[in-house]
Amino acid sequence: MTTPAPASPSPADEFGARARVWDWRRALSPTGNRGDAVFRALMFASALLMLFVVVAMMAATASNSVPSMREFGFGFLTGREWAPIQGRFGALPFIYGTVMSSAVALVISVPLSLGVAVFLVEQAPRRLARPATFFVELLAAIPSVVYGLWGIFVLAPFLRDYVKPPLQKSFGWLPFFQGSIETGTGLFTAGIILAIMITPIISAVVRDVLAAVPQSQREAALALGATKWETTRVVLANGGPGIAGAIILGLGRAIGETMAVTMLIGNRAQISASLFDPSYTIASVLANEFAEASDELFLSALVQLGLILFLVTFIINGAARILVWSVTRGTSGTARA
Repeated sequence: MTTPAPASPSPADEFGARARVWDWRRALSPTGNRGDAVFRALMFASALLMLFVVVAMMAATASNSVPSMREFGFGFLTGREWAPIQGRFGALPFIYGTVMSSAVALVISVPLSLGVAVFLVEQAPRRLARPATFFVELLAAIPSVVYGLWGIFVLAPFLRDYVKPPLQKSFGWLPFFQGSIETGTGLFTAGIILAIMITPIISAVVRDVLAAVPQSQREAALALGATKWETTRVVLANGGPGIAGAIILGLGRAIGETMAVTMLIGNRAQISASLFDPSYTIASVLANEFAEASDELFLSALVQLGLILFLVTFIINGAARILVWSVTRGTSGTARA
């Protein structure tokens, strides 16, 4: 008795197999090309890897902060005393120093950055705008320790001799300008050095945002009889979300800056209304005391400070990216060169 030969696959089955293979390729590449599919899979894996690194960093800092969280709870954020020998830890002076130094930096840097960006995009001739843009962005590449050294030997003595005395004489009735001015370091000096450091970042992003505003809007405003300044106001209004994103990016840099601030802020865990008094930031205390933390609770408190700083900068940078994307998503084809 002969065994019947296996039935050959029907045309429908062959078509279904091809469709499954084709659908797999289509899922990774709209063109169905194998190379495109592999490249897209690698890029997707790289993006997932970066996400995994961020989540792993957050999980590691959170797990090492558990002893401090259990010991102090919410009181860690409101405590004003930092005494490692006595085992008392409070983060409020460092949060205050971080917020105030960043606020001083933004007050000084934002008007200057907007002026630089508007000049480069709207006013300066092309032969001047290109080299000026290069030199402005070059400032962002200077290491922070170099800014710190320059601040110690040049900025701090200048502020001590020529800026702080007139400010205290004219506005000494305000609590912000009271206190000792014998040393050039303090919260005010740290805020100025931060302003110098974040100005190139904000200027570069604002310049890109203003250049992305369609040229047709400038031409329409001029055609309606607007002056050059009124046209610039129209451009600034259209780039508002992107400008806000640039400011938030600069704020994120200011909050996380370490070396320059550590060298100039005075490093004293206190809360004072005077901008001339020494202060402390989260990044500075981590740089100064992490190597000395031998006690488990001390180390956990420092890691919890790092977790607070990490969450704040993560939220700030995420908000900045969303704002910049919202203003530039529809203007890539009409961006000004």
